[in-house]
Amino acid sequence: MPRTIIHADLDAFYASVEQLDRPELRGKPVVVGGSPEGRGVVAAASYEARRFGLRSAMPMSRALRLCLDAVRVSPRFDRYAELSRQVMAIFRALTPLVEPLSMDEAFLDVSGWVEDGVAPEQLARELKREVRERTGLTLSIGAGSSKSVAKIASDLEKPDGLVVVPPGTEAAFLAPMPIRVLWGVGPKTEQVLVRAGIRTVGDLARRTEKDAERLLGSHGVFLRDLARGIDDAPVVTEHERKSVGAEETFAEDIADGVALRAELRRIAERVAQRMQRAGVRAHTVAIKLRYADFTTVTRQSSLKVAVDGVEEIDTVASRLLSDIAQPGDRFRLLGIQCSRLIGNVLVQGVLWDAGAESEVP
Repeated sequence: MPRTIIHADLDAFYASVEQLDRPELRGKPVVVGGSPEGRGVVAAASYEARRFGLRSAMPMSRALRLCLDAVRVSPRFDRYAELSRQVMAIFRALTPLVEPLSMDEAFLDVSGWVEDGVAPEQLARELKREVRERTGLTLSIGAGSSKSVAKIASDLEKPDGLVVVPPGTEAAFLAPMPIRVLWGVGPKTEQVLVRAGIRTVGDLARRTEKDAERLLGSHGVFLRDLARGIDDAPVVTEHERKSVGAEETFAEDIADGVALRAELRRIAERVAQRMQRAGVRAHTVAIKLRYADFTTVTRQSSLKVAVDGVEEIDTVASRLLSDIAQPGDRFRLLGIQCSRLIGNVLVQGVLWDAGAESEVP
């Protein structure tokens, strides 16, 4: 029997929390992030703000010029983490097979419920109801036979969306969509595919494996499988933690500068919070960078004294970023990973692996 995977995503999470806690902000364009005077960037934008073109990673000064009525709110990560824990607890009450991706989204394997005769739509509606009643937040859900299909489905009807892709319809569901919806298709990869006449997911699905490999190597074969609805990646739950990390994929490629450094700091804050909640400290800090052409590099530094604070993590990550970034480079993803942990390591599993190592005194 096919698996049933749910991708659950809280809508405009940071901004929605601010509107939840401050009723006077409801219905208004809200942006969460740093001060424009301090060269801050947008961490999140409400759906009202997005109508003006405001988005994550945009310089706050530009965002406030685009929408003169926007209300800027400083982030409150402790509050976001509190609500995230409540939502994840609701997910785990439904199934132990939960893979958190960030504070505001997760995969759930609900195959057991479906095998027992409960419809995926019923499970999804129950999750949405429970989250709204217990937290006041709205959840968009996609359900399908794989993680990739569920993720794409959850994005289709935001906010407060629900899309179920029945087994056997994956390829037909994906076929008319632009090729960029597939995991792993960034701007450079999209250009390669479009030049080859591949503009939709269906275009790629119809190509032979040899064609896909000729265009993009093994990555092309992987993408062709996704285009045909083939994805057996499991929902990864808990085992001995080898690392704690977080990463962000940007809506548009970002060059090294104020905006990228602000994103690095925000990611360092998320990693530090996760480590402190888990009761672990790290002897290694690493960064992950994915270029516009999808090339990915990692660098790490070993520390004599284990750390769990945002300042220490951000300082090491900033130095590593400076060692890598060159003028003209543009990046589509940035991440931080802390490893060689001490403390309570029986928590969430590995997010990604680090590369070369250098010693820090």
